Amino acid sequence: MSETGGCLCGAIKYELANTPAMTGVCHCKNCQRQAGSAFSTLAGVPKNEFKLTAGEPKLYVDGDTKSGNQVERWFCGNCGSPIYSALGSQPDNLFLKTGTMDDTSAFKPQFHVWCDTKQNWVDLQEGVPQMATQS
Repeated sequence: MSETGGCLCGAIKYELANTPAMTGVCHCKNCQRQAGSAFSTLAGVPKNEFKLTAGEPKLYVDGDTKSGNQVERWFCGNCGSPIYSALGSQPDNLFLKTGTMDDTSAFKPQFHVWCDTKQNWVDLQEGVPQMATQS
């Protein structure tokens, strides 16, 4: 089953060959800043299953991370919507920002990472693994 999505202004559009098998929430300060919110919701997808169908996202290389690893943050240059992130440690995967998906009804986090910098007013669901930092 394919999935589709795009940015706020419609300049960037994409499709996925399959429904993401891995979903999570990142509470790191950099994701909070990028999202302009308390956290970033993510879907890990194989790069070979992600296809841009319109537009070209811009890249910001985030090197000032708590882990010390660079994060590629791809976004729409028109409206600023974050589209996905990429990590050098996982070169075959992308971490899609799930808010850009056309249908988010199936999103259910399987884990929470960087919970040591989680906003204190955010309550996490019991039974969902929580990691203080990235594992």
